[in-house]
Amino acid sequence: MVVVIGAAAMFFPFLWMVSTSLSSDANVFATPPRLFNSDLSSYRRLLSDFPIVRWGINSAAIAVLGTALQVGTSAMAAYGFARLEFRGREILFGVYLATLMIPFQVLVVPLFIEARYLGIIDTIPALLLPSIAWPFGVFLFRQSFRALPRELEEAAFVEGAGHWTVFRRIILPLSKPILATGAVLSFMGIWNAFLWPLVAVNSQELMTLPLGIANLQGRFVTQWNLVLAGATLSVLPIVAVYLFVQRFVIEGVASTGIKG
Repeated sequence: MVVVIGAAAMFFPFLWMVSTSLSSDANVFATPPRLFNSDLSSYRRLLSDFPIVRWGINSAAIAVLGTALQVGTSAMAAYGFARLEFRGREILFGVYLATLMIPFQVLVVPLFIEARYLGIIDTIPALLLPSIAWPFGVFLFRQSFRALPRELEEAAFVEGAGHWTVFRRIILPLSKPILATGAVLSFMGIWNAFLWPLVAVNSQELMTLPLGIANLQGRFVTQWNLVLAGATLSVLPIVAVYLFVQRFVIEGVASTGIKG
């Protein structure tokens, strides 16, 4: 019963968001509130008056490329920390993991200076710059890689395989669930990013969905049915991605223990 109440409490804001997005201007603040509506005028205005499709394409491109960067670099770094023996490995991993405690707001100014020095402000590469490194992903994948049996790698080494071959043909295929989990978390984080795109992008053509939705709020009056229609469209891709890899995510969470 407690679980059902908790699930209902978490689901209700999403239901209210969709309901408001389907409300007409006159019914947004109706008393008593109407939970079930079917007015699609907000979605028509979004498609006709705003470049919502362009914003969605920008967000999708940045999220897909950023996820590939984060998962790829994190998996390679995690393999190094999990399987390669070198002096100071644990200390270096601890220092790298400690960067998780640094708020992203502290990094915005250095990142902006770096992007301006490279001449990539207001470009796609500027939006992808913070996606290169992902400490949490390294930690997540390292824990999973360390749980894999070493006998498979040792057999491959005997056959003459190198670390890259072992990583590509043994570690990655055995780690599909945790890689899918990391990909979903990465995709969600990049898709919902607001602060860095706000700093790195000036032109409307490069805006992502969170930035575009923020611009739907008026200075004096806000049409909440229009804003929440944009928010609903922004949530749908995340739900679709999660449903697509749900099985792998559950397997990844179940198989990843916090081991030394």
